[in-house]
Amino acid sequence: MAEGRTPWVVGVSGASGTPYAAAVLRALFEAGESVDLIVSRAARLTILDETGMSFRDGHWQDDLAAWLGTPPGDVRYWPAGDLAAGPSSGSYPVRGLVVVPASTAACAGIAIGLSKDLLQRAAEVSLKERRRVVVVPRETPVTRSHLEHLITLHDAGAVVLPASPGFYGAGAGASAQQLVDFVAGKVLDALGVPHTLFRRWTGELNAN
Repeated sequence: MAEGRTPWVVGVSGASGTPYAAAVLRALFEAGESVDLIVSRAARLTILDETGMSFRDGHWQDDLAAWLGTPPGDVRYWPAGDLAAGPSSGSYPVRGLVVVPASTAACAGIAIGLSKDLLQRAAEVSLKERRRVVVVPRETPVTRSHLEHLITLHDAGAVVLPASPGFYGAGAGASAQQLVDFVAGKVLDALGVPHTLFRRWTGELNAN
């Protein structure tokens, strides 16, 4: 790892909602942030289903650029099966972690410390090291067990940030990208990273 580099870990799990992950990644790169990326095996299938694009370990640079629609910034990719990767250890310096989207399986695995893959292990490490952790569940409706896992994550110090877009400014005419960017912007707010992904409420109606 480059000297002085302290990245955000971005984990993409298998829930529907990969556009949220792409928007968060683009915004982090635009803000000049470093990223360590983990894409679960299930997420690869979801990316393929939602975009028609493959995400392959051996071609991750090209696949990531195609997925984001722009050349990425400072990024390092770790295969989800690599449990000896940097983010698996608390001694590996990172600023924090976001799981976007966060599947029910990922939330459960992180909540109970299952560490079945690098994404879950990296999240557990960030929680134990008291770093910023944001999980973005998209599943709806939810079961009691899912709610219990989210409460466990909250009590462990994570920010539980459901993919629940707001309609500030654009209202019912909001585009899909505006709704995606709203959620991505809330993620960056939780991480403390500046952005311009949505118009903030100013206390005035029709402030546009």
